[in-house]
Amino acid sequence: MIQSVIDWLLAVLAAPEVGLTSVFIISFVSATLVPLGSEPAVFAVVKANEAMFWPAILVATCGNTLGGIADYWMGYYAKAAFAKERESRWFGWLARHGAKTMLLSWVPGIGDPLCTLGGWLKLPFWPAVGYMAIGKLARYVTMTAALLYVPDGFWQGLIHMLGG
Repeated sequence: MIQSVIDWLLAVLAAPEVGLTSVFIISFVSATLVPLGSEPAVFAVVKANEAMFWPAILVATCGNTLGGIADYWMGYYAKAAFAKERESRWFGWLARHGAKTMLLSWVPGIGDPLCTLGGWLKLPFWPAVGYMAIGKLARYVTMTAALLYVPDGFWQGLIHMLGG
């Protein structure tokens, strides 16, 4: 059942008439603890229409930052779940460096839990959000710009190789 829901969701989000909406939703969901990458969605919108570079980047940054805020609040209210981890080096590092650690919220694998831990430690909310947004914006600009420089022939060959 879960697979059919995921397939349906991906089919809906792939609809071209909801391009920026899809980018927002995918970016938001991928910033939570759900393992989903948003860069392909941003790249697809920009590749289809290069004039959408900045709108897609900004929508993805907003969605991903709001997802990071959701992680922050989950952490803020989840003290009991993390109580035994209080002694880990991550907590000391986060407490020592404060809201600036949210610049690393873009890093795959650690960024989303980092936002959650930031909330748990009650790092100052608005500075944490500001640093989250800066980190996520830098990621989307870098990744999308880099992907645009890959020749179309590479993408066509990749699709062909994957059986598409």
